Amino acid sequence: MSESVATETGQVPPQDTLAQDFVQFAVDCGVLRFGEFKTKAGRISPYFFNAGLFDDGAKLGRLAQFYAQRLLRSGIEFDMIFGPAYKGIPLGAALSVELARLGRNVPFAYNRKEAKDHGEGGTLVGAPLKGRVLIVDDVMSAGTAARESIAIIRAAGATAHAVVIALDRQEKATENGMDVEHSAVQYVQKQLGLQVCAIAKLADLMQYLDKHSAGGLAADHQRVLVYRQRYGVKEG
Repeated sequence: MSESVATETGQVPPQDTLAQDFVQFAVDCGVLRFGEFKTKAGRISPYFFNAGLFDDGAKLGRLAQFYAQRLLRSGIEFDMIFGPAYKGIPLGAALSVELARLGRNVPFAYNRKEAKDHGEGGTLVGAPLKGRVLIVDDVMSAGTAARESIAIIRAAGATAHAVVIALDRQEKATENGMDVEHSAVQYVQKQLGLQVCAIAKLADLMQYLDKHSAGGLAADHQRVLVYRQRYGVKEG
């Protein structure tokens, strides 16, 4: 059953408990941090998500559980997993292991940044790309990595079908140095035609901060709120 928590608007939206558990997990691991961080778009963000800090077996295994649970709840259908280099490689591998543990064994592949000129050669490793392919990544900042993955998948004769990410920042993307009214996730959904699901979104992070404001996160909550008001996108 869903829980609820008041937000800065006074409304009480349903709380996604899986997302809340994930945000807490990311904070506990030091993956999600608060402060001042410069983004690829040149913005000063009050929070930073670094999936590279899921850096041991226990953390990566728990992360894979969150990915698998979100995917299974989404109802997205797919035939295999693709992990784009570099961060997507361990994420895709861990997810494939977790899905197999849950009884859903699917092929897995990834790409190299540089083509191998010996042995099997080429830039693709793992199972042949075919059918409906699920792309696994950590966050989506501009949609560039998704476009690159789609090109690789299509070149192999398969279909880029969906993307699963850990965190949707729900903020405006940039084009030619200018803010646009859609996010990278919305661009991939509407312009590239792929389904996208995220373990958690910025809205879930806001709920987490609101809930823990009395525990010393009030200032962080306010900074993230201001950032969201300036750079956030409209959903729906």
